Amino acid sequence: MTTNTERVDLLETLATHRGFLLHTVQGLTDEQARQRTTVSELTLGGLIKHVARTEAGWLDFIERGTAAMEATADSWAEHADGFVLRPDETLAGVLAEYADVAKRTDALVASLPSLDVAHPLPEAPWFPTGATRSARRVFTHIVAETAQHAGHADILREALDGQKTMG
Repeated sequence: MTTNTERVDLLETLATHRGFLLHTVQGLTDEQARQRTTVSELTLGGLIKHVARTEAGWLDFIERGTAAMEATADSWAEHADGFVLRPDETLAGVLAEYADVAKRTDALVASLPSLDVAHPLPEAPWFPTGATRSARRVFTHIVAETAQHAGHADILREALDGQKTMG
């Protein structure tokens, strides 16, 4: 059974980790947001774009089920592009996309009749065969994904100019 407390906890935790992630890109230019600061391919702008698109994909799964995650011939290329802030994209643009996705997530957490609604996951090497995911588990995954990438972003920003999210 879903309680208001559970929904509030999800939203507050997600807001906290979003805040950490967004703090890492404050005051950056587009060029800085595209800059690799470690041996990794990750960039700050690319991380924001990835988190926004991944979150949107999971929301589609909650709303439309398995079909929303069906792989296409272009899926891997689209996934890889999701980590790159291309020259025709801006940090402001991916931040706006992320803000829209965040509003959509928050509204869905608040409005779903039940967080127990579940769908089968598509067949993929990274999903157990026959597994399902409830909305609750998807929202928990979104929190974890956001927190993980906020940590990545903190390292990238510190390597860029010494700014730290905490400490």
